[in-house]
Amino acid sequence: MLRKIIQIDEEKCDGCSNCVPECHEGALQIIDGKARLISDLFCDGLGACLGHCPTGALTVVEREAEPYDEKKVMETIVKGGPNVIKAHLKHMRDHKEFEFLTQAIDYLNDHNIPVPVFDEQPKQSASCGCPGSQEKLFIKENEDDETGQRKSQLTQWPIQLHLVSPTAAYYRNSNLLLAADCCAFSYGDFHKDFIKGKSIAIACPKLDSNKQVYLDKLITMINDASLQSITVVIMQVPCCGGLAQLAQQAVEHANRKIPVTVVVIGIEGEILQKVEL
Repeated sequence: MLRKIIQIDEEKCDGCSNCVPECHEGALQIIDGKARLISDLFCDGLGACLGHCPTGALTVVEREAEPYDEKKVMETIVKGGPNVIKAHLKHMRDHKEFEFLTQAIDYLNDHNIPVPVFDEQPKQSASCGCPGSQEKLFIKENEDDETGQRKSQLTQWPIQLHLVSPTAAYYRNSNLLLAADCCAFSYGDFHKDFIKGKSIAIACPKLDSNKQVYLDKLITMINDASLQSITVVIMQVPCCGGLAQLAQQAVEHANRKIPVTVVVIGIEGEILQKVEL
């Protein structure tokens, strides 16, 4: 494929190795006194190493190269320990490479490796100018906390269905939790039992306007973001049923068929019903 990738001018390279630790994918090594790109698979083409080369031997070019492979990178990264993992994830986060970041976190979770926690989030600009609608991917530790204060399982922002982008990175190949607004306030273990491991969108089928926008977004999520499933959590009140109907209609109109599960929460906080549509 044609993509951006690092190019090294061997005549300019003096083998100082300043670039090596700045490549958080491990794509660069000093071999025979020169910096070498060990594999196209390891270079993301973002150029984090460029500013650390004193001779200007590194440039980013566009050429035919094998696609960057996050799984292969993670197989090497994890051998370096927690600090190396954290530097790699921060590198992708700061460059807004959320798709690769999600793949890296999935790799860590699949191999039971703790995911580093970052104290701050990168600043991003909201397309609509509203700070509350900025897309964010929160990095969470891969651990259960069954005692004391529970940790939030939310891994994205925004969550309101009118504000989200249906093709945002956190929806790709995910299991969607589509929840009525009131459910999180009614069910005590909402984060642990429903949000954990899922992307999320919330809506009120009674008070929100323009339900066609909701339907169109759900169809796009299924078709273009390749949702794997939808879990609809609603309250027992009659008006909440509209959210389950929206999910069912979206699957009927989509090009792909995915499973839909509806969970009904009672107003006293208990699970009343669980139905596979």
